[in-house]
Amino acid sequence: MADNFDTDPMLTGKVPEGREPDSDKSGLDKSDAVADAGTKKKKKKKEKPVDNRTFKEKVMIEVKFFAGLIAFLLVFWTTIFGNYKIPSESMQPTLEVGDHLYVSKFAYGYSRHSVPLNLHKLPIFPKRGKIFSKVPKRGDVVVFRNQFTEMVMIKRVFAIPGDRIKVTGGRYYLNGELVERKEIKTLTYRDHKDKAPTTVISYAEQFPGEKSPHVVYEVSDRKSLDNAGEFTVPKDTVFFLGDNRDNSIDSRAPYGPHIPGTGPGFVPFDHLIGRADLIMFSLKRCKKETGYHCPGRRALTPL
Repeated sequence: MADNFDTDPMLTGKVPEGREPDSDKSGLDKSDAVADAGTKKKKKKKEKPVDNRTFKEKVMIEVKFFAGLIAFLLVFWTTIFGNYKIPSESMQPTLEVGDHLYVSKFAYGYSRHSVPLNLHKLPIFPKRGKIFSKVPKRGDVVVFRNQFTEMVMIKRVFAIPGDRIKVTGGRYYLNGELVERKEIKTLTYRDHKDKAPTTVISYAEQFPGEKSPHVVYEVSDRKSLDNAGEFTVPKDTVFFLGDNRDNSIDSRAPYGPHIPGTGPGFVPFDHLIGRADLIMFSLKRCKKETGYHCPGRRALTPL
């Protein structure tokens, strides 16, 4: 005979008659709880800060910022970096018209000529002298200021203080020794200004102490500066040559304050601006023609 057991209503889910179902202990059903939580998460609006500065104060802040920026750039361009653009063909083929150069300002020390934007003319800078002065090396490509015309120029160092120079028949002697050259080829290019064809012979040459040869152009060995004579480089000066020998006004040329188109002569150390170390980029393009030399674009090319 089967035993009869009473079933617990909590297990069956059935609610006994006369009993109300239990509500949430908090006295709220789920919808009420969600609504209540929403009221507690009201977003607070951020208040914008009030700028109490006057117009004059705002202007002064901007002025100080740009003054500081300009001061930083002047110091940077004076002591570390210079950017120069090549305007002529006197240093071909090493440098072409339109090349933009990185120039190291600290290579030879600092003088008033290190200051950019023609600020060297200000009376606050001493007219002579140089700090941290260093002697350039033969073969360096250097930016300097012509002491007679104030023009900024770029040439290659051929001789330093005490060197004896002889220029005759288009050949160069340094301290009694002939600077050897090796012919590479003959080529023709169009002149930058009048587009006239110019035929030159390219040579590889290397100065004493120079790490590697450089290339020069010669139209012939019978041009006006090919018999410049003999010189001894004075103390604290440098003798310069252009790589495009027959299209360069350099230290071989007659010089002086009253000579039209004067050369730079023996350039004083304190007129040296910096050493050209890098061709950053070149935007100038020549027209490619059959039989004519046309150099391509260059970027980040060491000198």
